[in-house]
Amino acid sequence: MFGPAGNSISFTSMGYKSSLQVPEYLDKMGLDCFEYQCGRGVNIGKEKAEELGRLAAERGKRMSLHAPYYISLASLEEIKRDNSVNYILQSALAVKYMGGDRIVVHPGGLSKMAREDATALACETLKKAQKALDENGLSDIHICPETMGKINQLGNLDEVLTMCLVDERFIPCIDFGHLNSRTLGGIKTASDYNEILDKIENKLGFDRLKVFHSHFSKIEYTQGGEKRHLTFEDTVFGPDFEPLAECVAKRGLTPTFICESDGTQAEDARDMKRMYFAVRGDNL
Repeated sequence: MFGPAGNSISFTSMGYKSSLQVPEYLDKMGLDCFEYQCGRGVNIGKEKAEELGRLAAERGKRMSLHAPYYISLASLEEIKRDNSVNYILQSALAVKYMGGDRIVVHPGGLSKMAREDATALACETLKKAQKALDENGLSDIHICPETMGKINQLGNLDEVLTMCLVDERFIPCIDFGHLNSRTLGGIKTASDYNEILDKIENKLGFDRLKVFHSHFSKIEYTQGGEKRHLTFEDTVFGPDFEPLAECVAKRGLTPTFICESDGTQAEDARDMKRMYFAVRGDNL
């Protein structure tokens, strides 16, 4: 499945104004899914979320949701960790209203701890978050910890996979642009992608590898990692999607790909879908 994170510039230039028009826009763009952005807080009400979910279901579009950016799973302050659990709970409720079942969660910073200690504390916070979801009738919502792009952030591939061991319902959100940034351009070939996919399978098993969640975009990076998101027109920074499309097709995987390009996320998601079907030898 392929879709955008939030709305491209073309959403408004094509005359759309309301998020309730997103499913129709996705149809016009030939896309399958949408990640609703709550990075600055879960501000969508129950009624609107349910209506969006109804319209998405009518057109066969799958919804996911990005939880607030300020979640800090490994904060040294207990109140911030408790608030993070609450933000995850709010996000899960909102995506449930939308008919979706995945929320993407940024792990946050290291809080000046060793990476292993920060990861362990993040896992404890995620245990509390899953318990909160279970207690509130949201046990079918998948928490998706995301790989992060800055080297000094919590959330390299190994750390995210460790977080996903907290509960078998967790699904990793593999942001390949972030991983490329934090390895300073380390993703170039199908072999590089296969190494990542092998790690997921070895740690979490094939069932979770098959349905992993993914963010994809080209990202400019510096020595500290991620700097800014780009579009597929960029020829300097990677990663390129086609080798990943080949790996996914050969392995028979069915991930959800959410494009996070800067302003052209729907158009670039459509290109990703075309590349994927091309390597499979199918027509769209």
